[in-house]
Amino acid sequence: MKSLLASALALSIAFAPAAFAGGPVVIEEEGQPEVIAEKPASSIGILPILLGVVVLCAIACGNGNGNDDPAPTEPPIEK
Repeated sequence: MKSLLASALALSIAFAPAAFAGGPVVIEEEGQPEVIAEKPASSIGILPILLGVVVLCAIACGNGNGNDDPAPTEPPIEK
């Protein structure tokens, strides 16, 4: 009985790698090439527009000397 069991174990160990040789066959289908639309060349972005608005606001809001007080008036004369 032991010799039968030993020979069965030896045969299973010997032929086990042959049973799994090569592995499964996997076929992958190639997909269609992906089409990416290009951006138009006239796209300038938002940063130059914002910079222009800031410059125009700086010009329109004042001359930058920081003197927003009206002209000084003479003090009233006391009697």
